[in-house]
Amino acid sequence: MTFLEIVSIIAGVMFGIGAIAAVFRIIRGPSILDRALATDVLLAIAICALGAEMAINTHTDTLVVMLVLAMFAVVGSISIARFMAKQDAS
Repeated sequence: MTFLEIVSIIAGVMFGIGAIAAVFRIIRGPSILDRALATDVLLAIAICALGAEMAINTHTDTLVVMLVLAMFAVVGSISIARFMAKQDAS
């Protein structure tokens, strides 16, 4: 086993643990803001995992997927912030 394979396995396990923790917070979060933050964390983990996969396999095929995920994260965060601002005002 090469050093790169060992690092890849360790990174995959860490991404998996982070994703499981984020999904747990999405399911169990006491407020909508906790769920929104956990969703952003889950999207960030997915983007990082795709970036790590691109670096390991030396390609840029999934760059568009990363950009779309980043767009969803930004639009989702803005939407929830606007929703909470309107809810607090009333």
